[in-house]
Amino acid sequence: MSDQNESKLNRLLTGLSDTGVVSSRWLSAHGYYSSLLARYVASGWLVSPARGVYMRKGGSLQWEGVVSTLQRREGLSLHVGGRFALAWLGHEHYLRLGEAEVVTLYGTDRVPGWVYQLPLVERFEYCGKGPFDLPVIPFTEETTDQALLNQGLERREAVPSGMLVCSTPERAMLELCTEASEAGGVYEVDALMQGMATLRPKRLEMLLRHCQSIKAKRLFLALAERHGHAWFSHLSTKDVDLGRGKRSLVPGGRLHSKYQIVLPGDLDEQLG
Repeated sequence: MSDQNESKLNRLLTGLSDTGVVSSRWLSAHGYYSSLLARYVASGWLVSPARGVYMRKGGSLQWEGVVSTLQRREGLSLHVGGRFALAWLGHEHYLRLGEAEVVTLYGTDRVPGWVYQLPLVERFEYCGKGPFDLPVIPFTEETTDQALLNQGLERREAVPSGMLVCSTPERAMLELCTEASEAGGVYEVDALMQGMATLRPKRLEMLLRHCQSIKAKRLFLALAERHGHAWFSHLSTKDVDLGRGKRSLVPGGRLHSKYQIVLPGDLDEQLG
């Protein structure tokens, strides 16, 4: 191997974490062409866990490393949100069986196809851009923590993959409310809401104002009021558009008179 190619290999391996991956698209854009990559693989420096993606030989493929690659190396506007963000916070025991192993990604960019081919215990699910009309911001080191919080996002440590951008609990709950479309989804949100004793009312007010899903806002407020957390009394909905008319999530359910949304009639029984 020439000195130039050895130097390129060293730069690549130095920048690759033990849990991360790198796409052939990124590699090609940075001068690592297919013939060179084939040589790295043959020499035992790299392996290809799925078509179009590479990692260190002997590395440990993890979902955190994949997300780090998407956000930092690929520069994609994709954050961990909704159900999986809440599981990551320690609420997985409230989720339906198996759902805690689905990494739910939100954002304006599509998830590359190779992500779905990776041999991971967890699987990835793209949930679209989410219900908010907030401006898109880059997930670069120059983006401040406050700029992320203004979007209901935050950085969270994921050892050894570094800091990942994910939804705050307030945003994740509203994202999950948007996904609820039948009784099972409502039970799940209700169980999670029971443990949400420390949500921030000011952040919630901002997110509710920017949330475009009437159903999600009504469901969130109805369940939040039902559990009587202290923060709810400090939450103002004066400037929140809750729409007109009834909304129904389940057939034959019970209408919540204040928020005009039909919920399962057996919520109390589901909580046990």
